Amino acid sequence: MWPMAAMAEPSINTISVNVDQARLVKLPARVATIVVGNPLIADVALQPGGVLVVTGKGYGATNFIAMDRSGEVLVDRQIQVEGPTDQLITVYRGVDRESYSCMPICQRRVTLGDGDTFFKTAIDQAGNLSGQAAGSAAPKQSN
Repeated sequence: MWPMAAMAEPSINTISVNVDQARLVKLPARVATIVVGNPLIADVALQPGGVLVVTGKGYGATNFIAMDRSGEVLVDRQIQVEGPTDQLITVYRGVDRESYSCMPICQRRVTLGDGDTFFKTAIDQAGNLSGQAAGSAAPKQSN
């Protein structure tokens, strides 16, 4: 049986975000410094006007603290990062795991917990594609 605290609804002080997705949070305009408890779980980026971009990086919970220039704590909130929301298919090959996003056809998806070889291959392919796209967008130099 689960303890009651584990089944409780997230509090108003908890920001829920899915892994590999972002959420916008409005903060007081005078925020000068942001501290994240565990940047492997969530990343934050302060934008002009007090808009905070919270990105889910890994599963679990962490927190962030927002302070003004004098060090006064303005905000201290929890961040809960949950699993992906897309149609995910997980294939197990012995102890190795592979994840596929099937929207509308199944394609490799880089997901924490996948087997090392599958994960590295998918990351390498994504990096190569990104590099080629950036290279083709660069202006061509003439001689």
